Amino acid sequence: MTKTTLDLTGLKCPLPALKTRKALKAITPGDFLEVYCTDPLSVIDIPNLIRETGDKVEISERGETRIVFLIEKTNGSIGKSNDAPPVIG
Repeated sequence: MTKTTLDLTGLKCPLPALKTRKALKAITPGDFLEVYCTDPLSVIDIPNLIRETGDKVEISERGETRIVFLIEKTNGSIGKSNDAPPVIG
């Protein structure tokens, strides 16, 4: 079990969710991804992403300027059927 840190401070929607998805592809089940965000929309986007992937997420810190997510990868299915980003608009 390892923990990888992903610093996405300063990035705006949709980049935090897209970069989190990409980082999840690189870790194995049982590993953790700690994600630092400043975009207020990430409290919606990242949990929605994790709902799609079937992994586990919790907000370990939520301040006025920073949100920290701790994600546990629980399966290896990410990227197999949802590689394409959603079409918006």
